[in-house]
Amino acid sequence: MQVLQVQLEVGADPAEVGRARRWVRSRLAGSGIQADEPLAETLILLVSELVTNAVVHTGHPAVLRMVLPGIQEQCPGTVRVEVADSSDRPPAPRHAAGEETNGRGLELVDGLADRWGWRPEGAGKAIWCEIDRCAASAVRGLPVYDGVVVEAV
Repeated sequence: MQVLQVQLEVGADPAEVGRARRWVRSRLAGSGIQADEPLAETLILLVSELVTNAVVHTGHPAVLRMVLPGIQEQCPGTVRVEVADSSDRPPAPRHAAGEETNGRGLELVDGLADRWGWRPEGAGKAIWCEIDRCAASAVRGLPVYDGVVVEAV
């Protein structure tokens, strides 16, 4: 299976989150994931949450990585997003109450991704998430989340 692996160094400035989103859009263009697909917007939201967490909670640069399956394959496979930062503290999922403006990021990641987790990396950690695209309906161009085909009605 042909796989495209790309990465972007992200500065410690929260404005870098917007640059990361634009970078992801540009990389998806050649991957077989169309900009108007729900999957593209989901991936951009996941990147936004993971990069924001890394930059805001560590105050240090991070590295964004994406692994995109080859578009020539019969089964489009799994898309993986990963953000590595310099903090060795494990992610701490929270549940925001009411009107709180923070604390929903990892809940969003958990709800949108098929899987997510983290692992130590060097002196810090990498937080990753994956979305599976390998289903008959995904081959026809319909996004699949948690085994459910999502179609516009």
